[in-house]
Amino acid sequence: MSERIGVYPGTFDPITLGHMDIIRRGAKLVDRLVIGVTTNPSKSPMFTLDERMAIVRREVEGLAGAIDVVDFDSLLMDFAEREGARVIIRGLRAVADFEYEYQMAGMNQQINPRVETVFLMADVALQPIASRLVKEIALFGGPIGKFVTPAVCTEVVARVEVMGRKGS
Repeated sequence: MSERIGVYPGTFDPITLGHMDIIRRGAKLVDRLVIGVTTNPSKSPMFTLDERMAIVRREVEGLAGAIDVVDFDSLLMDFAEREGARVIIRGLRAVADFEYEYQMAGMNQQINPRVETVFLMADVALQPIASRLVKEIALFGGPIGKFVTPAVCTEVVARVEVMGRKGS
């Protein structure tokens, strides 16, 4: 029997408790979960790709299951094929997420029908969390500790302070 490999792609800028919830649960569904860290050209990242890779690796260390963290800069379906994945894991927070993800899943199925997309609903307590909002709250000096781990909180706050000094 072949190994069931799943891919969980994202920018993880920064990785949130919502991401961690999907990673923990997704790792239970497959033999090996590959977290694909990418850069979305429509987003301006707070952290570099190398920084995000290091942060995600640290955050998933010690979680149950075989979890790899890999960077990619290609079509998701090409990345999935390269990793030998037959499952794409996507987290959903709200109806707006579903509409976008449903459209993407349909396009991806047209590109590569051998790979299935599996949607996991975020834990109810974590549904409002979005990396974009975490960054926005932090930029305005708001508390983000409820949305990220303590280590990520420290890194985001430090980055905001550096960004503030550069902008002065």
